[in-house]
Amino acid sequence: MAPQVLVALLRRYGTGQFDLCEDALQEALLAAHRQWPRDGAPTDPHAWLLTVAHRRMIDRIRSDHQRRERERSYFDVWHPLADAPAPSRDDGVRLLRLCCHPALTRSSQVSLALRAVAGLTTAQIARAFLLPEATVAQRVSRAKARIRAEGGVFPGPTDGVDRQESVLAVIYVMFTEGHTSSAGANVHDVRLSDEAIHLGRELHEDRPDDVEVAGLLALMMLTDARRAARTGARGELIPLDEQDRSMWDRAAIDEGTAILDQALGRGAPGPYAIQAAIAALHDAAENAESTDWLQILALYRMLEQSTQNPIATINRAVAEAMVHGPAAGLAVVDELAQSGVLADHRRIAAVRGHLLERAGRDGEAVEAYLAAAQLTLSIPEREYLHARAARLRD
Repeated sequence: MAPQVLVALLRRYGTGQFDLCEDALQEALLAAHRQWPRDGAPTDPHAWLLTVAHRRMIDRIRSDHQRRERERSYFDVWHPLADAPAPSRDDGVRLLRLCCHPALTRSSQVSLALRAVAGLTTAQIARAFLLPEATVAQRVSRAKARIRAEGGVFPGPTDGVDRQESVLAVIYVMFTEGHTSSAGANVHDVRLSDEAIHLGRELHEDRPDDVEVAGLLALMMLTDARRAARTGARGELIPLDEQDRSMWDRAAIDEGTAILDQALGRGAPGPYAIQAAIAALHDAAENAESTDWLQILALYRMLEQSTQNPIATINRAVAEAMVHGPAAGLAVVDELAQSGVLADHRRIAAVRGHLLERAGRDGEAVEAYLAAAQLTLSIPEREYLHARAARLRD
């Protein structure tokens, strides 16, 4: 919803007012956070947010302290983002492409789009990229300054693939944060993951023959299909091997698998398509015991080679343990920890706890689980890790 409100503001006030439009949107979202739980959500949340944001913009334009900005605003009204009709939900990808300004580095493009369009906080973006929050804040601030230095203009993409890698990265992070919230009391942020899937569908409609676009959409669908089974009655986290698979969304699994199969018939898979193939193998298994871990291991090795991402390595460690035994997986985790290339010590500790438990080394597993629990900002994950430790102590 937030991207569509931002599009409407940019259309009305012009791309030169990007900072002001973003500020107005954030103020509207803050007002909603305060008022909706107390007064109830409006029947048309989009219209409510747009009205509040518009009022904030008017206040800024009329402010005596912002006379220069007011004059510029009146000028920029004559140079709108587009002469299209009222905003629709399908403006999301278009706005993402515009926000990935060509004058910025890819990392800055992604960070700015996640902050301004996806609405992620600086802390959420920092956790996604395993960076200090101050580093991300500085990156976003410099990106805005660079755009202002370029005249405040957001040039459109040159063709259908221009800035696509950045757009895919933004959608992927949006979905990841929505599917597994990195902090707070909830396992999911459903609105965020749903919006990411919608953007993936929109992009897939634009580029139906692109393997990675289809791969990302399939990955999100195949992963989100398990949402209902990931939490218990009290909101507690349930791991994949303990989930009630009858609760999985089979229609979403079938659709995601079909999209993936069509994509793989068009060309070599990239990182998103490989991850989708892994998700499809999990979804195809009738139970945890029948999971094709040998093929999953091969896919993780492909992913590791194509991305050089330590997260792929730590996931491979789990697959190694399932195929060759927990000692093999622990060797991979320990080597990764010693290398220092993965700053996410929480993830390392959690996976070590899991593998140590499988190896029957309960005392060490308890220590690893408790260490991971101390590092996580997610309350459900912390409770899950404490529960695993307590179960081994009994």
